[in-house]
Amino acid sequence: MRVPVVQHSTRRRNARRRRVLWTGGELLVTAGVLLLLLVVHQLWWTNQEARRGAERQVEALEREWGSGAGGSHAVSGPEGSDPEAVDPEALDPEAPDPGAASEETSRTGTSPDGRSATTRRTQPSWSRAYAILTIPRLGLRVPVAEGIGKRDVLNKGYVGHYPGTQQPGQAGNFALAGHRNTHGEPFRYLNRLAPRDTIEVETRDAVYTYAVDKTLAQTSARDSGVLSEIPRSTVHPSRGYGQPGYYLTLTTCTPEYTSRYRLVVWGKLTSMRPR
Repeated sequence: MRVPVVQHSTRRRNARRRRVLWTGGELLVTAGVLLLLLVVHQLWWTNQEARRGAERQVEALEREWGSGAGGSHAVSGPEGSDPEAVDPEALDPEAPDPGAASEETSRTGTSPDGRSATTRRTQPSWSRAYAILTIPRLGLRVPVAEGIGKRDVLNKGYVGHYPGTQQPGQAGNFALAGHRNTHGEPFRYLNRLAPRDTIEVETRDAVYTYAVDKTLAQTSARDSGVLSEIPRSTVHPSRGYGQPGYYLTLTTCTPEYTSRYRLVVWGKLTSMRPR
């Protein structure tokens, strides 16, 4: 009977294979753990961090308004519309914010109830929170800042005001953007809004109440028509408005966890009361 002989070279090859397999397994486990930590950071930690920061900013605005302190972010209305041209890429949150100095103006306009009023407006400073958006159905109360830059506005959990659109209470279109996922995700459940749901926008001087009127479930990220003074989709021309008015536009990414399309909710101004 012959006894099989195992060569030393065979043992060495088997040992090397085991080491390679073990090392490869360790690398895969490490990569999996790092990927899991990244997902946790994006889906949980950024939300917690942004929400805390947004809550602190809301509290800071309330304290400032309560004290009557002055500031460059004061906005009053309603007033007549004199909108600037909307950038064709304005619906894309990746678009950079242009820099601009504060500008103070005085204008005369007509409110929804037919009364005329002369108001004084101070242009908000870029990236600075100057209003508070409240949506009772969503349990949402977040700061509104000028501009839609990710680092300085949206990633802080704020809602951003599209440059070139009107301010709260003004005739025309007051348009806002917010994250749907991560970084506070203030517009996560924007699709749950239904006609006649109320939306409030508070500034130093007044509280403006809008009522949800229409929803555009999906449109192109380049559909700048929804941001026009009279909002109407250029991709879906039958969706939107044909008459001047006091409009609110809310936009966010859709479907969830993508940025391919935009979800749009429109509202109309129903009332204004002084603070």
